[in-house]
Amino acid sequence: MPRRNWAGNVRYAAHQFHRPDTVDELRRLVAGSDRIRAVGTGHSFNRLGDTGGDLVSLAGLPPSVRLDPQRRTVTVPAAMRYGDLATFLHEQGYALANLASLPHISVAGAVATGTHGSGPTIGNLATAVAGLELVTADGDLLTVDRSSDSFAGMVVGLGALGVVTRLTLDVVPTFDLRQYVRLDLPREALDAAFDSAYSVSVFTDWRTPRLREVWRKQRADQLPPPADWLGTTAADRPRHPVPGMPAENCTAQLGEPGPWHERLPHFRLGFTPSSGEELQSEYHLPRAAAAEALAALDEVAHLIAPVLQVCELRTVAADDLWLSPNQGRDSLAVHFTWVADAAAVLPVVAAMEERLAPFAPRPHWGKVFGLAPDAVAATYPRYADFTALLRRLDPHAKFHTDLLAHYLPR
Repeated sequence: MPRRNWAGNVRYAAHQFHRPDTVDELRRLVAGSDRIRAVGTGHSFNRLGDTGGDLVSLAGLPPSVRLDPQRRTVTVPAAMRYGDLATFLHEQGYALANLASLPHISVAGAVATGTHGSGPTIGNLATAVAGLELVTADGDLLTVDRSSDSFAGMVVGLGALGVVTRLTLDVVPTFDLRQYVRLDLPREALDAAFDSAYSVSVFTDWRTPRLREVWRKQRADQLPPPADWLGTTAADRPRHPVPGMPAENCTAQLGEPGPWHERLPHFRLGFTPSSGEELQSEYHLPRAAAAEALAALDEVAHLIAPVLQVCELRTVAADDLWLSPNQGRDSLAVHFTWVADAAAVLPVVAAMEERLAPFAPRPHWGKVFGLAPDAVAATYPRYADFTALLRRLDPHAKFHTDLLAHYLPR
């Protein structure tokens, strides 16, 4: 098992590492442990998944996938990667409504932290969850679905409520997309760009007022953008979001049609995602305040640019999941891929958080942030309800970590 996270900036403090082969073995392990956490692909950039107790990988559990065409759902093992699931679904004629920018992440880990793609009418990945199976603190196996009173509090659970073993997700009929990259978008056209296609991502470097690239993922039967679309120009070659990185790592562009799972992510499953040497931060803000929030960040653009690899802007539809960063509000997600230098990055993060404070920012739970616990709690109407659920399901803090203790004190 890995002793560090994907980025290498967190060395896990666990004394023992486990890889059970069956759910019963996992249940015995959880029941007999004082402190335990599950680890997936290790794509968190903070210590959310770290523990001084036991760390357990679910990659050894049975890999069976069950598709239910009548209910339009698929039930998958927690450790399955989205890229592998997407390939299976497409071969069966089905799809997920959305994917994150990289398909390398595990389903359970992405869901637990509210990870997302982009699209004005599409929720984050957790909104596709129709059911969960998890091992609770006493080793019992609990199954919940949307009919359960506390279900909306358990989906984005931060790994704090138990070890999720299987998830049931909504599926839709498979579909094709085309991806066009446009260059040099005026800031005032950002809202129109977001609403122009199925999924849209906008990249900037905070060095100029205009936005460097728009990655426009549209339905294959939608007309291509006109030559003068929103004052931009068309890219004449494939691009990578991070300048200097190879474009062959990325999904096909230039309007070439292809299946949903080969266009919605930015990166191809068999290649290195993003830059590989990085830290990441992300803040979810009310979409209605996007212009004002970006203007506030302009005040510290001179601090951001020197330690930034790329910044990505995306939209996420509102949902009702208690600890989802998109709970109750359509969101603008502002994502920063930093250089791999925490000492240089953390003061910039603090300066940004100060400027964003009036907009009730919600950080991505698995990335680098430093907001005060009371500031985070104040943005979530169901925060107290989640804390009560946490005490009920894990009364002895078996799944708690130092980071969780900071933001969800017991």
